Amino acid sequence: MQSEKIIDYIVNWLKHYAQKSGMKGFVIGISGGIDSAVVSKLAAKTGMKTLLLEMPIHQKEDQVNRAQDHIQNLTSQFSNVEAFRVDLTPTFDVFHNTVDVADADFPAEQLALANSRARLRMLTLYYYGQIHGLLVTGTGNKVEDFGVGFFTKYGDGGVDISPIADLYKTQVYELAKHLDIIESIQKAVPTDGLWEVERTDEQQIGATYPELEWAMEQNQNLKPEDFEGRQREVFAIYQRMHRATLHKINPIPVCDIPEDLKS
Repeated sequence: MQSEKIIDYIVNWLKHYAQKSGMKGFVIGISGGIDSAVVSKLAAKTGMKTLLLEMPIHQKEDQVNRAQDHIQNLTSQFSNVEAFRVDLTPTFDVFHNTVDVADADFPAEQLALANSRARLRMLTLYYYGQIHGLLVTGTGNKVEDFGVGFFTKYGDGGVDISPIADLYKTQVYELAKHLDIIESIQKAVPTDGLWEVERTDEQQIGATYPELEWAMEQNQNLKPEDFEGRQREVFAIYQRMHRATLHKINPIPVCDIPEDLKS
């Protein structure tokens, strides 16, 4: 992969899109993970206003430390980068207490609450984006956004632009090396940071990103039975998640009314 050329291409794409749309720059949520670190540095390299938002909600200390270290590293390098810390924990707690239903199905309630964290962050990003004239910039990669749908609908999936959505996770890591992203982030185990008890992406999905990328590259007309061993397991995981999340991956269905009924 020609990392340096890809970096230049994305930076130019971001700048051109922002200028064409009449926006002043970009706002990005910083999680302490590899995707947001790479996207924020790509945005910073445009020279346009880049606002970094750290939005903790009962966040683990290591995630907070990585996010803050990355923010400090970027603001020290780029004069066009500004950062805010917006602690959403009190807001989330009020929401949790307000909607809490005693007889709710426990696993479903926990998943809904986890997704609510991402949706609160989306609201915050759009608030700051609107008042500063900035594009909410997505941090999803190809396998998450179009493979297994590993994102929150109208949460981290609610963005204006997606600069790395055509790159696999492993390719994002390659860019991170060339962008000199801080070592702690490059070595961190991927996690969505939405749970009280730490759950890595691999624990939640049941497969590593390289395995999922392999599955995404296969002919989707095949069946798990066409493979053996671990490949059979991974392909089954991929197909199950892909089908279950098509409502997120595909555009919103529109009911097309026949013209003769509207006349």
